[in-house]
Amino acid sequence: MKILIKNGRVINPANRIDKVGDIYVDGGVIIDAPEVFVADKIIDASGLWVTPGFVDVHVHLRDPGLTHKEDIRTGTMAAAAGGYTTICAMPNTKPAMDNAALVNETYERIKKDAIIDVLLVGAATRGLQGLELSDIKGMKEAGVYAISDDGFSITDAQIAKKAFAACREADLIMLSHCEDLKLVNGGVINEGVASEKLNLPGISNDSEDVFVARDIVLANSVAARLHLCHISTEGSVDIVRSAKSLGINVTAECCPHHFTLNDADILADDANYKMSPPLRNAKDKNAIIEALKDNIIEIIATDHAPHHADEKAGGFKMAMNGIVGLETALPLCITELVEANVLTPSQLIEKMAHNPAKLLKIKAGALSAGYPADIAIIDVDTPYEIDVAKFKSKSKNSPFHGKKVKGKVVHLIKDGKIVESV
Repeated sequence: MKILIKNGRVINPANRIDKVGDIYVDGGVIIDAPEVFVADKIIDASGLWVTPGFVDVHVHLRDPGLTHKEDIRTGTMAAAAGGYTTICAMPNTKPAMDNAALVNETYERIKKDAIIDVLLVGAATRGLQGLELSDIKGMKEAGVYAISDDGFSITDAQIAKKAFAACREADLIMLSHCEDLKLVNGGVINEGVASEKLNLPGISNDSEDVFVARDIVLANSVAARLHLCHISTEGSVDIVRSAKSLGINVTAECCPHHFTLNDADILADDANYKMSPPLRNAKDKNAIIEALKDNIIEIIATDHAPHHADEKAGGFKMAMNGIVGLETALPLCITELVEANVLTPSQLIEKMAHNPAKLLKIKAGALSAGYPADIAIIDVDTPYEIDVAKFKSKSKNSPFHGKKVKGKVVHLIKDGKIVESV
């Protein structure tokens, strides 16, 4: 199909383009402007942003084994609604994604059920138990794009170092979840105003900071590539800033909830505000925002973590960690970062599309000639309220229901085909 997208604000950080223009699509790829182009479909994008499809390096699809929360079909529908054309599925499935056979089997179902690209992340240790390494080389050959024990840290430093070395040998990046459970010590909410008000056991910042520092040291010692998942504290930001100043190869992501909310926003024992890492204090939130501005944090990821309503009932002490994020990330970023002049539109798209694609070493995240025609067309002017009842995701666990925002995907194109579910 030949598609002409005309008169849109084309934002392509890969080529430092941010201007009104046209995009031409032919045979599933973006092409340079031809002398003659007869389009099968013309999309008038006047007043709209035209951006690369977003790339999310941190999504929980819950498939296989936990499909009462989400599955490949509903998860990719939610992603498409949020402007994503590529997502990475984390390995804390049931069973864990820790062997080549399961990777191959899951990719077969992805081919059948996914409406966008899904890249699998392999488990660093067998069963995510932190006791022995998975077959990282075998999973690389089967097609994983990264390695992680997300949901857990590898607490044994010797095993963690071996995992980093195996990632280096396989040319895979480690996506590290940094959390010392001994320091968490049964906490369910950030240690601060909300934990005191609600009389709940708190989680200190050092439970994250110490493993951020440790993983940077260990990865650097074996020259492995390290990406830090969902950092949330001022201390983590300072450690990453220092590591970068020393030339250490480390990247970091944050999630929209950590620059939109803080623990003072938790007014009741509502587990839609329960996540890992928890919502920190206002100082931490501001540190995350400054790190986005300074490009200490290069990537915005969702940590989309769907749960059935029953699993989020019973308050902080009983509920599972996590919130859905694929359908709220873009409007939160537009509202909290672009409208607030924290990031320019180009800087935002860089963190949501171009930088994640570079991290994964995939040909995506750009509107350049020869690239797959993965394109989001976005209305950034019309205000609306987030309504969880309208989510494509199976799960509705979000603290943002009713929040007034701007930024909605009105068209999504994947490999030159219009995604009808958007």
